[in-house]
Amino acid sequence: MKQQVVIIGGVACGPKAAARIKRLNPEAEVTIIEKGELLSYAGCGLPFYISGEVKSHNELMATPTGVVRDTLFFRMVKDIHVKNHTLVQRVDKEKKIVHATDLESGETIEISYDTLVLAVGSKYQVPPIQGTDLKGVHFLQTVEDARKIRGEIGPLAGKRAVIIGAGLIGIEVTEAFTKQGLSITIIERLDKAMGELLDFEIAYHVHEELEANGVDLRLGESVLSISGDDQGNVKSVITDKEEIPADIVLIAVGVRPNIRLAKEMGLAIGETGAIRTNRHMQTSDPSIYAGGDCVENTHLVTGKPIYAPMGSTANKHGRVIADNICGIQSAFKGILGTAIVKLFNLNIARTGLTEKMAKKEGYDVVTVLNPSPDKAHFLSDAKMIIIKLVVDKASKKLLGAQIVGAGDVAKRMEVVVANMTSGSLVTDIGHYDLAYAPPFSPAMDNIITAANIAENKLNGLVRSYTPMEVKEKMERGDSFIFLDVRSPDEYKALRIDDPRVKLIPLGKLRSALGDLPRDQEIVPFCKISLRGYEAARILEGEGYKKVRFMDGGIVCWPYDNVTA
Repeated sequence: MKQQVVIIGGVACGPKAAARIKRLNPEAEVTIIEKGELLSYAGCGLPFYISGEVKSHNELMATPTGVVRDTLFFRMVKDIHVKNHTLVQRVDKEKKIVHATDLESGETIEISYDTLVLAVGSKYQVPPIQGTDLKGVHFLQTVEDARKIRGEIGPLAGKRAVIIGAGLIGIEVTEAFTKQGLSITIIERLDKAMGELLDFEIAYHVHEELEANGVDLRLGESVLSISGDDQGNVKSVITDKEEIPADIVLIAVGVRPNIRLAKEMGLAIGETGAIRTNRHMQTSDPSIYAGGDCVENTHLVTGKPIYAPMGSTANKHGRVIADNICGIQSAFKGILGTAIVKLFNLNIARTGLTEKMAKKEGYDVVTVLNPSPDKAHFLSDAKMIIIKLVVDKASKKLLGAQIVGAGDVAKRMEVVVANMTSGSLVTDIGHYDLAYAPPFSPAMDNIITAANIAENKLNGLVRSYTPMEVKEKMERGDSFIFLDVRSPDEYKALRIDDPRVKLIPLGKLRSALGDLPRDQEIVPFCKISLRGYEAARILEGEGYKKVRFMDGGIVCWPYDNVTA
């Protein structure tokens, strides 16, 4: 008898599992049930459709050769049965029958299965405030949502947009709205953009980029309600601080796993509130698999459950599910919570634990801030990126990383992810035979240099303060010399305004030692702290005992008291 596989959900994990099952076992009968109309679309591409960069929503559902993955495509090319516009009402897991309703005809449908796959995704969170149902208030999760945003209120240019939430979706849609000519206000209840994904000194650059592009970012502000006019159109957003006029509102405060069917079937739900599976993506019922945004994952650093919905993860789940259904013992090992986003001229990537998370987990950490050009500095198109590494002092393993800048952050993050996933030491990165040519990287790639800095710190060769620690020393009124070793021209153009700052260019430092008391703490720095580090080594070599350079230099100084 042919194997009967029913997959509930037709966006990412479901179609991936279905297609691989048919490749591995062409005799299997595979049915996808999808409540919406559209299948296998690139949800992460929705902001680019809103911006107009993607002209038609069909492009989000097309193969690389331009063929739209609709029901006809799945039937004729994949031999997969698709029932879209179909809502699953319940599943009888004892009799292995799916009970569903055709949303167009109202017809009741029953489908038997040998193996069931839940790929039912997530649902956007609706905040408990008044006005979320007004015309002009939107969420963004499906192609239909994006089409409403582009078409509901006519041309977007000149309209006032309020985005509630400065997470990944809110950040991506900000640029999309800007390209459509809207003026934008972002309201975020936390004290920084992108929530817990970034540490403060990295998030600072996100804030600066938003401001540079005319976005009004309101941090530490909570939305109380959304008001409308007498026609039911959105009029304004009311926060705990003021009323902000709005023609369009996007609510982007996160998603929750869709677990209705799983709960009704009595399947195990994990501590994150998502479906619990084993390494083979099986639920507590061995004949039922689950994957994508409805399940929780295991964090590869902490070993704890984590809910981090991502289209890339959903596709990997689909492959693992298909393998196991077809008799291949495949396992999904877990995730690091890797994410990357583009914001105007800034690229932002992160993985693993932030410094804040790592300390909360009890790790004794060493951190590195390494700002440098993403390719040979003598090339005109070289762009600055800042790498932050968070390292476990005991094991010498990376716990996480964040990279931000106008240059290429992606390939450095891929090196970090590979290193962490393999369980290697951070010091191993310094020996990686990475591809080098001036148009692609410095001779010592940024990530190699960052790893070497980490090694120096782990071996006790250098001591440093983070910019935040220096700022705390200033605010406490500590007595120290904040030694700027840049050139006079650099100092004149941009400097940290504090009475403890003393300018001695690095080339004159050895001859100016008489101006530096040996009983006072000295904190050297420069533009990126390469010269700051050199100054620290010179001072220590001359017998100075109280020396720590400032990590990252003036480029990584995340405060406003820098004057030109």
